[in-house]
Amino acid sequence: MKIYRDIKEFQPVNKAVVTIGAFDGVHIGHKKILNRLTELSSLVNGESVLITFWPHPRFVLKKDAEPIGLLNTLEEKIHLLDTYNIDHLLILNFNEEFSKLTADAFIENILIKSIGTRYLVLGYDHRFGNNREGSIDYLNANKERFEIESIEIPKQEIESLAISSTLIRKALLNGDSTVANQNLGYPYLLRGFVIEGNKLGRTIGFPTANIFIEDQDKLIPKNGVYAVYAYIEGERYKGMLNIGVRPTINNDKRRTIEVHIFDFNQDIYGKTVRLELITYIRDEVKFSGIDTLILQLKQDEIETRAILK
Repeated sequence: MKIYRDIKEFQPVNKAVVTIGAFDGVHIGHKKILNRLTELSSLVNGESVLITFWPHPRFVLKKDAEPIGLLNTLEEKIHLLDTYNIDHLLILNFNEEFSKLTADAFIENILIKSIGTRYLVLGYDHRFGNNREGSIDYLNANKERFEIESIEIPKQEIESLAISSTLIRKALLNGDSTVANQNLGYPYLLRGFVIEGNKLGRTIGFPTANIFIEDQDKLIPKNGVYAVYAYIEGERYKGMLNIGVRPTINNDKRRTIEVHIFDFNQDIYGKTVRLELITYIRDEVKFSGIDTLILQLKQDEIETRAILK
């Protein structure tokens, strides 16, 4: 998959089969669109092009709305889209100027002149352009002028799955990782680099790597303990993750993301760690003391190892 972060980098391709969307989560509802995109490009002997946006359009169009956590950072989204055999990924900077682009200007300047679009695959009720004036109906009404064949994924094909990014966000915030992962089609991802912590974990037999996530818009799931897989330099390890304020030992109440990796004794400060959240084990609670906390952590490890066996 070739990646472009500026429309000026892109050269028009022959028989471009295009889809457009934020694709936050790249979940199984999106799978219908992505599969149709690649199947059609193969059928017409064309090239598939996915247009997405960064930052998420909501942050520009709805500045005063209640903040949402993104299911994917940009790098995570790229990683997930790369599994779909898409030929070209075009990432457009969504700013106020871009948001004012009319549907006609978007179609003529980007879809036609810059990309060479012949087929456009969209989910039902997808809108684009200033004031959401662009649509499948608009393209079909101007088919002779634009010479673009529009393919809409029917409403029932996506809604029958009852999939939405909102549903997944709610599940993660409620600690229901099973529902979230089922609807994503993969384990929820957290990706960051290891920073210095207070090193208290090693004194009680549970050393942890403190993970810092640079993208502050990334959704962090409910506080608690999770069974996870940790990926470091391409190697997979088993572990348990704690998200929260560590109420038994922490006085400043800062929220942290810490992973205890089983059977692991390497210096990984500064290295990137990718976590797959498999199962929510329990809520974060305040224990009566360190000894009680250690007993619970031992039980957590037994349960986590059994889950990941």
